[in-house]
Amino acid sequence: MRRMRFRAMGTDVELISDGGAEAEVWEALGAAEREIHRLEGLLSRFRDDSELSILNRERVVAAGPELVDVVALALAGRESTGGRFDPTVHDAVVAAGYDRSFDLIDRDAPGGHPVDPSCCGGSVRVDRAAGSISLAPGVRLDLGGIAKGYSADRVSGMLGEVAPCLVNIGGDLAVRGVPAQGAWAVAVETTAGTTSLSLESGAMATSGRDRRRWRRGGAEVHHVIDPRTACPADTDLVRATTVSSSAAWAEVLATAFLVVGADAAAREAEALGVPSVLVSEDETVFAGGLA
Repeated sequence: MRRMRFRAMGTDVELISDGGAEAEVWEALGAAEREIHRLEGLLSRFRDDSELSILNRERVVAAGPELVDVVALALAGRESTGGRFDPTVHDAVVAAGYDRSFDLIDRDAPGGHPVDPSCCGGSVRVDRAAGSISLAPGVRLDLGGIAKGYSADRVSGMLGEVAPCLVNIGGDLAVRGVPAQGAWAVAVETTAGTTSLSLESGAMATSGRDRRRWRRGGAEVHHVIDPRTACPADTDLVRATTVSSSAAWAEVLATAFLVVGADAAAREAEALGVPSVLVSEDETVFAGGLA
């Protein structure tokens, strides 16, 4: 197997290719790395010149196909989850203190001013024919998680044309093709340590409140916002991992499950048949067909 590791989108990225001609594989891995950096330049809220930042400032833009795709996916996710996944949480995330790249956040600062929950759920219009996106007054988007999933899907499609591959962008991962060992072994953290899931196709994503944490006004906060309150989600889940056909959609489901909590997430995973690993402080539940 050939592996490439680097930093992008504020996280660790790993690209794995199994098989194929040496020169062709390394050329494809290099192209995949460049594509991830290119997508970051379009979709990051931390870059003033990104298409997303321009949209958040100007409220109407003639957008490129990637931003149109991601925003449309995010809006579909909001509709599908009843608003538990919502790209319009930007102002709530900033109010919680996540106002810059995570590496630069002040990890212990005075409390800020909470925002009204009405800042979430605002109107966003995507006109695919015109290639435009418009935001209602006061609405701004944060596409952090779903942009990683979208990028993993896109890059795995590129690498998969050369050889079976796995793309992992900060826990949002997508696979294409079957490796020599028959399936991709993916480690998932549980209350007992780690377990390994065999992923033959599709994608996986994890949403958690245990990694990106800091303090505001003496209280510990995290980056997963409950759009109903516009505050960091008050949930008994530490992490939610889901398997789906795409990393972008797995990210939607994982975030929605984390926000709603362990019992409701387990019921929903079973009802929808979404393979999931739901980790609370003292218990791990395998749901949606996972034994």
